[in-house]
Amino acid sequence: MTKYLWRVSYSLDGVKGVVKEGGTGRREAVEKLLADLGGTIESFYFTFGEDDVIVIAEVPDNVTAAAISLAVASAGSARIHTTVLLSPEEIDKAAKATINYRPPGK
Repeated sequence: MTKYLWRVSYSLDGVKGVVKEGGTGRREAVEKLLADLGGTIESFYFTFGEDDVIVIAEVPDNVTAAAISLAVASAGSARIHTTVLLSPEEIDKAAKATINYRPPGK
């Protein structure tokens, strides 16, 4: 499974929804969404600042992650930014890969 970081910012309606159902209710809704898609939450935190929520989750693949992002964005109560997270071992593999790259103009 692949890990993703989601940074979420609520609209006014989204904030009203969180006030109504509480923080634990929101986390439970995300846990259920992920479980239904074969994923899990590693961490879920509310934050101060530009983002309202930070989630680290595992989902089966990029298509599933994209579907989640589309569903959240199209609902209109939140903006979501998705970042793929790579393990140190994955970076080790990438660093050892042979890539034939030519920079522009060279």
